[in-house]
Amino acid sequence: MSIPASFRRVLEAGDPNWHSGGNPDLVIVYGDHRRKYLECYTMEAIDEVDAKIDALPRGSMQRKMLQRLFHGQSFPTNVDETGRLVLPAKLRGKIGLEGEAFFIAAGDTFQIWKPETYEAEELAATEEWLDELPEDFDPLQFLDGPASDGQGGG
Repeated sequence: MSIPASFRRVLEAGDPNWHSGGNPDLVIVYGDHRRKYLECYTMEAIDEVDAKIDALPRGSMQRKMLQRLFHGQSFPTNVDETGRLVLPAKLRGKIGLEGEAFFIAAGDTFQIWKPETYEAEELAATEEWLDELPEDFDPLQFLDGPASDGQGGG
């Protein structure tokens, strides 16, 4: 599948070993059975996650769980010369991807969804979340830090 150019720039910027004309590396985390998408991490982002996991007490349940999720259920790969990402059948099957994919950016990661799943699950959840907020609520207020009106935001 072809990776959008803006996402390729993020992968390049987040790969300390990338050089002009090269192919950026990334790690795809496919998670547990509840996850309905693939999360693609830049090398710097996955290094940050690894450092946080390593900082947890050795032998703790949290560390074991995160190691299994991020180390045992991930796929290191790279973007090829044509700007494409080759997803193994196991990963495509994990999210039921047969044709086109839907990409959504999340800072130094991005998600790959089956379009129908994203529409059914995420958009519905967003609508439900928005329906619980006051009519005059402006989500941009989250950009200003914690809200004082009890709406959260931080």
